[in-house]
Amino acid sequence: MRVLVTGHNGYIGSVMVRVLTQAGHDVTGLDSYLYENMTYGEDSIPVRSIRKDVRDVEPRDLAGFDAVIHLAALSNDPLGCLNEDCTYDINHRGSVKLAQAAKDAMVPRYIFASSCSLYGAAGDTMLDESAAFNPITAYGNSKVLVEKDVAKLASDRFSPTFMRNATAYGLSPRLRADIVVNDLTGVAFTTGEVFIQSDGTPWRPLVHIEDISRAFLTVLEAPRELVHNQAFNIGSSEENYQVRDVANIVQEVVPGCRVKYMEGGGPDPRCYKVDCSKFWKTFPKFKTEWTVRRGAQEMYDAFVRHGLTKEQFDSFKRIRLIQGHMAAGRLDGSLRWQAAASAV
Repeated sequence: MRVLVTGHNGYIGSVMVRVLTQAGHDVTGLDSYLYENMTYGEDSIPVRSIRKDVRDVEPRDLAGFDAVIHLAALSNDPLGCLNEDCTYDINHRGSVKLAQAAKDAMVPRYIFASSCSLYGAAGDTMLDESAAFNPITAYGNSKVLVEKDVAKLASDRFSPTFMRNATAYGLSPRLRADIVVNDLTGVAFTTGEVFIQSDGTPWRPLVHIEDISRAFLTVLEAPRELVHNQAFNIGSSEENYQVRDVANIVQEVVPGCRVKYMEGGGPDPRCYKVDCSKFWKTFPKFKTEWTVRRGAQEMYDAFVRHGLTKEQFDSFKRIRLIQGHMAAGRLDGSLRWQAAASAV
């Protein structure tokens, strides 16, 4: 299949491109390249690409593709809160505009990277896809809005699927330091402390980026009737963890480190557990291959192999990079490249 992957140069995208290509698909990327110079370890495999902001995509950009996999977004809560209107402009309005452009271009499949963040503050009850939405951030709310608006576009010739990914972790050429497993492992490796900024009680569903990528591949290749206008929690029901449990795993993986709690750190209101059985029942041959322990070990081994300093690890925090680009005038307030920076 001819597949367009938006955000292909990002954290998940640079891994997903490899998974799709190895499966025999013809992949083209589309990206604004906010994280172009953030390579860690080996770079992602090269594919044809379109350098474009997802907000500017037109139907002619999508002509001839069999599917659009939409990953591009402002990708976490702190970044989403930097400029909430910009978050909605990219994550919500941009995603809906892209879906309409895909429909107008006669692209039959649209696979959207949603998030379990749309469940928000939900306590310790296991949530399936019928659970109420309770987002508490612009990022989570933007995912709710996209699902509601894009579902209305579904038709006999346009089939959207909504992939509600658990919190991602794992090694990538575009490493992220601002998600819980990666953060705790990287800080433990570079400082000797597994530093927890809450009281450690919040629940998180966790999933490796390779398992996310294989789930998207499964949906891409699935019969239309199994995935048409459907939402799926992506991960494993057994991989729900309290943050303190993740910290203990990291302490066991990274030699000589110790767990430390931030003084005065209270419970994080973002707390949810998810039931992923719908996806597994729909695709009984699909199994996740990773656990948090194996993922932490993967990152620790890579940090040893390539070397990792605290300064380097901090540079992989998305919000710091974006703020640096804005302070230097390379990005404007709407997170669009200025002409000189774009030309470079």
